Amino acid sequence: MNTIPSVNLTDFLSNDPIKKQKFIDEIGHAYENIGFVALKGHFLDTELVDSLYSEIKNFFDLPTEIKEKYEIPGIGGQRGYVSFGKESAKGKKEGDLKEFWHFGQYVDRNSKYAEEYPANVSVKELPKFDEVGKETYKMLEKTAKYVLRSLALHLGLEETYFDNYIKNGNSILRPIHYPPIKTEPKGAERAAAHGDINLITLLMGAQGKGLQVQNHKGEWIDAIAEPDELMINVGDMLSRHSNNKLKSTIHRVTNPPKEMWGTSRYSIPFFMHPISDMKLDVLENCIDENNPKQFDDITSGAFLDERLRELGLKK
Repeated sequence: MNTIPSVNLTDFLSNDPIKKQKFIDEIGHAYENIGFVALKGHFLDTELVDSLYSEIKNFFDLPTEIKEKYEIPGIGGQRGYVSFGKESAKGKKEGDLKEFWHFGQYVDRNSKYAEEYPANVSVKELPKFDEVGKETYKMLEKTAKYVLRSLALHLGLEETYFDNYIKNGNSILRPIHYPPIKTEPKGAERAAAHGDINLITLLMGAQGKGLQVQNHKGEWIDAIAEPDELMINVGDMLSRHSNNKLKSTIHRVTNPPKEMWGTSRYSIPFFMHPISDMKLDVLENCIDENNPKQFDDITSGAFLDERLRELGLKK
């Protein structure tokens, strides 16, 4: 594949079994071959998207000393602010040229996950920031639920197989700011080549050049979404669980050409994670003579912990 396929979630949500099956076949084929799709028909409306971009630009425009008040030690960057250059791709010593914020799961106080997850961080300077972030989180989580339902059917599982694993899951909404580049980056990129940790990632802000995906031949291809599309890719957890039937594809955000160094880039991925006690053991129906079991048994919580250490976010 040399282009990212486009699919429309309204086909899956329709009462037409032919349209629904067409969506399942198209997204299944894309994830087996390139690991990415562009998705129309999601639950984000234009007004919410505009509000979110406005709020995150306001946040990243705050003075550094104010932003750093929201950097919480000891939680591996799982909530609040993570300052410029702190995160690096697995195997890279150079930090990525970005700063970002984390909104996390909103759990009931009586949930057993309330103690496991750090609390969300409130930004006092921006009264609408938290509310807009929470609403976006909920709409992306809802979109992700139906994408995973289609993938469950593609994998020969019951349609709602993932529902209980993602309810109260450790998902993260990450508004990212790639600031203007002021000096020649020495080996650093806006986001170095990496695979995602989670089940699936839903990305807002892939409308301009920069995001690139590596296909099976090792070629880098541009992944550019239409204004009404989210870019959605498979993460390592889902790849493990499906015995690499669904591909977690290496991707990166390249530095712009020199004449564009003075511009910022914003992107907003939603990393769909399950609850920490979900077993990522390879599904039996993804193992056969030609595809022996490729991965050891592990829980999603243990896998996440391992990867956060590799990224330098956890000591």
